[in-house]
Formats: sequence, structure tokens, C-alpha cells
Amino acid sequence: MYDIVTITLENEMDLVLAHKRTMKVAEKLGLTVATQTTFATAVSEIARTVIEHTDHGSLIIGLEQTKQRYGLKAIFTFESEVKFTNADASYYYAQKLVPEFNMYESDGVTVIEMKIGLPRSLNLDREKVALFQTFFLNERPLNAYEEIKLRITSLNRITEEQEEELRQSRIIDEKKTEFMSIASHEIKTPITIIKAYSQMAKRSKDLGSDEIKNILEKIDAQSSKLLILVQQLLDISRIENGNIVYTMAATPFNSFVAEMVELMQNIIPHHTITLNLPVEATVNLDSLRMEQVFSNLLGNAAKYSEKNTTIHVSTEMLGDQIRLSVQDNGIGMSAESMDSVFNKFYRDKDVLRTHAGLGMGLYIASKIINDHGGKIWVESKEGNGSTFSFSLPLLSMTV
Repeated sequence: MYDIVTITLENEMDLVLAHKRTMKVAEKLGLTVATQTTFATAVSEIARTVIEHTDHGSLIIGLEQTKQRYGLKAIFTFESEVKFTNADASYYYAQKLVPEFNMYESDGVTVIEMKIGLPRSLNLDREKVALFQTFFLNERPLNAYEEIKLRITSLNRITEEQEEELRQSRIIDEKKTEFMSIASHEIKTPITIIKAYSQMAKRSKDLGSDEIKNILEKIDAQSSKLLILVQQLLDISRIENGNIVYTMAATPFNSFVAEMVELMQNIIPHHTITLNLPVEATVNLDSLRMEQVFSNLLGNAAKYSEKNTTIHVSTEMLGDQIRLSVQDNGIGMSAESMDSVFNKFYRDKDVLRTHAGLGMGLYIASKIINDHGGKIWVESKEGNGSTFSFSLPLLSMTV
């Protein structure tokens, strides 16, 4: 069938609309006034009956070709739970008005079909039918109600399309996260083995030349970098699947910070790290996860600063929270970068070629801090360094 007009049957206004639209289609076809009225009346009577029983019916008016002849057809659909009775006089009256009338159930839906044959003198063909469809597709609404109805239908269609896009996006994200998790696990094993063999070789007494020693050092260093990247991918997978596990414990914060700074000073020996820890506070934290945060913030401070510059680490009380700040004298960042720097895989376009990385560290750090009940942020100006800060809730404080 070639659909011409589609109307949802929800209330009495749709009954009026169904009658007017049917008359308009029949008139445009060039049928006699008597035939127009008869078919439109039959459509109206069924529409009335459907609306009396449900507000989820629909009507399609269209043209159907059978061999060389066309017919004007109306198809009603509604829930199969709706049953007509002898009290539905309109239903039985409509059957008497049209030569072809059929009702059946299909896939939990009741369908009513009505049809009248069209005169051969109309000389309908597919080209004329296509023009006919285009005419009604572009025709202005018959009244304000139909205009509003069409706008609502359009908005609903857009909403459904957006919801489908979101659903597909979620499916893609889930598959991507699953792949990252599986791939990371598979990659981690051979990297660990390579690192283990390189360390065994470094301890061997038969290393030979300094060149071989240098190669082994580089293999060990690059293996360590790969393991960090793989661990970050695993962490992202766990974060997005909600599988990241924390082992929380009451921890003296200053002692923990001092320990982390001492550890990182060995890792970034070409920078000086200063400490200003005026207040001792106890916080609830997972030491291993918080170590990732410190490693990332201090590592980035060194990475984006010149050698032999100073990195300042300090704490400050903010009501019932303690704030830790890591300040560097590096390249700084733009306002755009500050807005996006904690997003997954974000990297400033100005450092893509000059500094290695995948843009995962700060994303993971922000998730860890948020899961500890804190907040993380950055203050910066291009060319004047950056200060990354995070806050954590206090368990207790000692001045």
C-alpha cells in the first residue's frame, strides 16, 4: 500500500481530523461527493469506536494496487485487548458503508481494513501516486490542532532517534571498555616477563660491554613505562565498569605525603621538591590508589617543567577538608585545557608532539579523588606554571 496520511487516534479532536483528512484525500482523487462522504463517514465511525476504547490507536489512509486497479484504503490498528460489542453501533454501521471490510489480529494488534475500488477513468499509475503522496506530505496543517500534533510527532521522533543514538553509544562504550580490559590483561603478562628477564640480565655478572648494560637499562625503563600504561587502561576499565575496589584506612596525611615525596624525589631527581605541611590531619584513604594520584601529579609537574626547577607541595585546611597542592614552574595551560584536562584521553594540542602520554593519568586521578569524597582542580596560566590541588574530608586534625 502507498501511505498517504497517518493519524494517531487519541481524542475527539483526532476524530474530526480523521474525517477531514479522508474527505481531502477522496476529493483530491476526484471522487464524487457521495463517494467522498460515504468513505469518510465509514472512517469516522471506526475512528469514533476506537477512540471510545483506547487512546493508542492509529489510522493510515492510502492507495493499494491490485493487478491493474487501485483502491482507496483505510487501516486502523489498536491493542488486541480492545474488543467491540453489540453496543458499538458505529462499528457495525461502518461495515455497511464500504464494500470491503476486514478485521483480524496480528502480533498482539487488532487491524481493521476498509477499502473501496477507484474508477479506472482516474488513470492512476505509480508516477501519479508518488505525486499524490508528495502533495499530502507537503500540505499545510488543516487546523491549529494538527499543526501542534505534527510538531509533537516530530519532537518525539527526534527524541527517539537521540535515545537510540545514546543506546548505541553505550553499547559501543561497553564493548570498548571490555576490549580494553581483556587486551590490557593479555598485554600485561608478556611485558612483566620481559621486565623480569631484563632485571635478571642486569644482575648477571657476564654482562659484557657498557653498551649491553645501557641497552638492558633502556629495556627495563621502557618495560616500566608500558606496565604503567597497561595499568592505567585496566584502571579505566575498572572505573567505567564500577569494579574498582578500595581498601580504606585512617591515615596520618602529613606522614603519607612526606613518604610519597621522598619516593618521587628518587624518581624525578632533576627537580627539587619542597614541602610545607603545617597541620597534621588524619584522613580515610586507600594508600595504593592515593599513591597513583601523587605519582601522576608530581610526575606531570616534572614532565612539563624545566630540569633543576622546584616543585612545591603544601597542605592547607579548608573547613572540614584538607587541601593538598602541587605547584610547578612549567609551561602552564590555557583556559580551554583547564576545562578539559581531567577528561579521559584529553591532551593539549600544544604538547602532543613534545610530550609522550595518552591522557589517562589525570582522568584516573580525578576518579580516585572523587571516590574518596574529595574534589580535584587546577589553576594555571600559560607560561607561568600550574597548581594542581585536591581536597579530602578530615577524620581528625592536630595543630
